[in-house]
Amino acid sequence: MPDNNRWVGTWTAAPAPAEGVALANQTLRMNPRISLGGNTFRVRLSNAYGTGKLRIGAAHIGRRASGATLVPGSNQPLTFGGATEATIATGALLISDPVHMDLPALTDVAVSIYLPETIPASFQITGRYARQTNYISPLGNFSAEEAMPVGKIVDDWYILSGLDVVAEETTGGIVCLGDSLTDGNISTHDAYCRWPDQLARRLIARPNGRKMAVMNQGLGGNRILHDLRGSSGLRRFDRDVLAQPGVTHAIICLGINDIRNRMALPGENVTAEQMIAGLKQLALRAQARGIEFFGGTLPPFENETFFPGAWTPEGEAKRQAVNNWIRTGNAFDAVIDFEAGVRDPDHPTRMLPIYDCGDHLHQSDVGYNRMGDIIDLSLFD
Repeated sequence: MPDNNRWVGTWTAAPAPAEGVALANQTLRMNPRISLGGNTFRVRLSNAYGTGKLRIGAAHIGRRASGATLVPGSNQPLTFGGATEATIATGALLISDPVHMDLPALTDVAVSIYLPETIPASFQITGRYARQTNYISPLGNFSAEEAMPVGKIVDDWYILSGLDVVAEETTGGIVCLGDSLTDGNISTHDAYCRWPDQLARRLIARPNGRKMAVMNQGLGGNRILHDLRGSSGLRRFDRDVLAQPGVTHAIICLGINDIRNRMALPGENVTAEQMIAGLKQLALRAQARGIEFFGGTLPPFENETFFPGAWTPEGEAKRQAVNNWIRTGNAFDAVIDFEAGVRDPDHPTRMLPIYDCGDHLHQSDVGYNRMGDIIDLSLFD
């Protein structure tokens, strides 16, 4: 790699346990859309939550055409230390060797992973909800095939946790850390309407300014202080933010699930002060590594129907207190006021209907894009 270049994450999926998933002698075809383009890439595979070693029988990367079909001639084998097979240790990450291929920004890629051994549901294969169509083959290794037969359609990411690109040294990387509001839950499948998607589109489209990659580390159900599905924000911060290749900036929008505590788990009801202390710790950890850390205010969710009864006046008071601190506490390098961008000015504890998917908690496609639109791009220059 030239001295003036470095690796930057151009796409990510935050690892979490995908419970109840069983596979055996099958091929996965995962279809991420990269943010920043380039001509040299590598793939990251995760066994973060697996209960044993995970054998990779073969893997390929190509340019997606449509469905489970690739652009002819684009599929290339992945190697790991020069070998076409590899084993990921329990709880570990595996990074491929570099692959040379020209991929413009916002290209749909296909990463095919052949799993030759039986993986029982109890293994807890690493995955994450995608709001995107991915594929599992019938029995066999189809990773090299341009048109993979489809045994099952899924909307999760399995094993694939990142794609990195070789970029100029001045290129930045933005990690978006959050819960389902960052993951884009309830948004339209395959429409790329998550707010990090919109942020990436805006950064790519601007005629001038620093080149930036965007990494979405949203995780549905995530909380600041306690584990739920996957690790808490405090626990996963080193892995999902600090360890991301080329990260220079991070945006956090996390805390709604700490307030909702919809599972009513004993000992997990938290105060606004505890949430603020957790957010302050994340800011300190990011800034100690030279990462500019931006605080996103928590959008309104009065009378949500996604989980009836999760909104309460007491919880609303916590949200208001946390948002007031985000705006005035001077812990962040900048504030991104998601709440102000989507709230109903006539009823500020609710979203404007156009930005509401209908459950009063998650945004609509328009609402997610609105969140991406209100971010000041000059923050990254």
